[in-house]
Amino acid sequence: MTGCRALLSAGLLACLLTGLLTVSVSPARAAGYRYWSFWQRTSGSWSFAQEGPAATTPPDGDVEGWRFAVSADSGGAAHPRDDAAFGRICASSAPRPGMKRIALVLDFGTADDARPGATPPAEHTACAQVPAGASAADALAAVAKPLRYSASGMICAIAGYPQSGCGEEASGPVRSGASAAPAAAGRSRSGPSVGVLAGAAAVLALAAAGFWQARRRGRQS
Repeated sequence: MTGCRALLSAGLLACLLTGLLTVSVSPARAAGYRYWSFWQRTSGSWSFAQEGPAATTPPDGDVEGWRFAVSADSGGAAHPRDDAAFGRICASSAPRPGMKRIALVLDFGTADDARPGATPPAEHTACAQVPAGASAADALAAVAKPLRYSASGMICAIAGYPQSGCGEEASGPVRSGASAAPAAAGRSRSGPSVGVLAGAAAVLALAAAGFWQARRRGRQS
């Protein structure tokens, strides 16, 4: 900082603090990403799935949901909008030996969630009848083809929607929660926080106080 003379100038503290407080403070910016999120219905409410669909083996009578939306992370992801009652979705599907029934809700999102120029299909529900050991991914494939996956295994399209793209950064409304961003889409930009600057200022104040106290004792001796 031009003009500051270490431990010599009476204006040392003011000079250093001025330099600190003129540092540009960039507000945190949450990046929004457009992707399909996987949900499970428990006790009448939606919960963000803790494992991927290929690693999940739902029991007979389970309710699962998929929602396409723009969000910054899993904590702020939008859940399916359907109340998803198993009895309603699978009412016309009779049980079969060796098979299980999984109710699925496919929520293609809103116009704000859609890629530029795309129109989201209407929400769709389906009852998947799959072998007892089938995964959630198998149940989805049974009722929502064509599916499109990325090379890393992230699901990019359900029932052919969207036609292109996969977890790309998006502009516009962003939902943000407190948890970490999804692995396929998680970046943020931030600058130094006000707390960091305040902490640095406090350290400088203590250092300056010690210096002037030492000088005062030296004059009195």
